[in-house]
Amino acid sequence: MKALLIDPTEQTIEAIDVTDAADIAAIIGYDTIETDEVGDAGDRLHFDEECFIRGTKGRFRIDSLIPVAGKGVVVGQGADGGLADVAINIEALRARTRFL
Repeated sequence: MKALLIDPTEQTIEAIDVTDAADIAAIIGYDTIETDEVGDAGDRLHFDEECFIRGTKGRFRIDSLIPVAGKGVVVGQGADGGLADVAINIEALRARTRFL
């Protein structure tokens, strides 16, 4: 599936491919994954639920969501609840993301 990787340390957003939740956990670096809805098209931001407890470096915020520390992956959610291609394009996500 097409996804977008947010790396606050490098302050970049790039297109990536993921196949399942294990891929997302490997990219983020932890298995304690939480998600937040990003927009109305079914996209969800996946991030380390314990990012602040761990003291992870680099932070970002999308719109008015709570800030996230560490890497985040935005991927779509299908009607069956599984992963799907991300709907938002990279430029639109960049415009909505602020590195802290």
